[in-house]
Amino acid sequence: MAEIDKLKKELNKLQSEKAAFQVQSKLLENFVALARSTDKEKMLPSFLQATLDVSAELTGAEKGSLFLLAKNGVVTDSILTRSDATPEQRSRLIGSVLDKGLAGWVRRHRQIGLIADTKDDDRWLDLPNQPYTVGSALAVPILRGEDLLGILTLLHTQPGHFSTENTELMQMTATQIGSALENASLYSKLDKSYRSLEQAKSKIEAYSKALDAEMEKGKKIQRDFLPSKIPYLSGWEIAYYFHPARQVSGDFYDAFVLPDGLLGLVIADVCDKGVGSALFMALFRSLIRVFSGQTSLRGVSITAIDEKKQGPGDHESGIALQAVTLTNDYIAEEHGKEGMFVTLFLGVLNPKTGYIAYVNAGHEPLHLISPAGETEKLPTTGPVIGMMPNVKYEVKKIKINPGYTLIGYTDGVTEAHSPDKKLFTKQRFLSIIEQPAASASELIERIKIDLFNHIKEAPQFDDITMLAIHREKD
Repeated sequence: MAEIDKLKKELNKLQSEKAAFQVQSKLLENFVALARSTDKEKMLPSFLQATLDVSAELTGAEKGSLFLLAKNGVVTDSILTRSDATPEQRSRLIGSVLDKGLAGWVRRHRQIGLIADTKDDDRWLDLPNQPYTVGSALAVPILRGEDLLGILTLLHTQPGHFSTENTELMQMTATQIGSALENASLYSKLDKSYRSLEQAKSKIEAYSKALDAEMEKGKKIQRDFLPSKIPYLSGWEIAYYFHPARQVSGDFYDAFVLPDGLLGLVIADVCDKGVGSALFMALFRSLIRVFSGQTSLRGVSITAIDEKKQGPGDHESGIALQAVTLTNDYIAEEHGKEGMFVTLFLGVLNPKTGYIAYVNAGHEPLHLISPAGETEKLPTTGPVIGMMPNVKYEVKKIKINPGYTLIGYTDGVTEAHSPDKKLFTKQRFLSIIEQPAASASELIERIKIDLFNHIKEAPQFDDITMLAIHREKD
């Protein structure tokens, strides 16, 4: 008899192991099928239902429920016996069974709960308006190490339906169920994260396209602020080059006709880069033009300036050059809190005499180049514009003789980086302009070729701007 009992136990064990293996195989098949499906959002609920169906088939249960729990004990996903419950009803039902029902007892004790007859067991909770009859129940904790992943509850209308064999079988298969549920939950979370990432990516791409479109508009508007056509002066050539580091720039150049046949020349560099500097570039450029044309803005008038305080320039040139003082005062008083400033050269050329009166507000010195390549530097005559009001700017004057060229640039030229981080340098710039050039355009082209041979594929960190004016020989 002992041998027969031993054989029966071994047979029962083998049958249980076979059943557990079959459960694991079915769950794996379901997981693979659901993972391959197109509707990833329904994968986890579908897998929970499949797990419940396999368990019911294994034990002969008629109904059941399955809760997935987070580490803090909160239910994250669930399949309820009452499938038609509203979200509010679901929340109340889950709260009730986890508080006073069999599932709550299993959560607290972390062991299988078997109820042979629900009428004789305090662990069973009859729910309000329950549309089905429960005679017996079996609740299984799904553990993964020390963590309680979920609670599986199986129901039958008849008392005593779930046997000791059912209990042992479910206890054995709980490990496989736990492993499968953990993988399904992780896959669902990963897929949800991936979909969220894809949605975020789509939103970012859409925003980026919209931003690019707006930046292109800004780029076009800024380009329109720069002169599309340089004024023609008989006996003179004006050339320029402008290459922004970004879609919008803080550099600007200008050439515009003033009263009495004079010509205003500007090259400037607003601090910082990007949209902010581009907006201030437009403001600075407009103010210089407005104030140099003997007009007024917000009550500040050029005629209010004491003309006796002008430098050695002609009367008309001195009036125009007061645009620097007026612009500085306006920016410092109205926009000083933004901390934006500009380095700027404003020259007023008399094309008949060749004299140019100028103010250099903290900008890179311009260079006057003779036909033989000798250079004369035009240094700064005052601080940058916009830092503080009531600054005095000295006006200086120089003559551009026939064959001479005056060239200005921004620091994006001399501070341009090569791929190995080496600067272009002022020395290299000077070595180029000291080689005689027949025209302003030839000189700028020579500098540009050498500059971009230096930069190669290195990223451009600053805007590049050059302006040159050449007086032709008589």
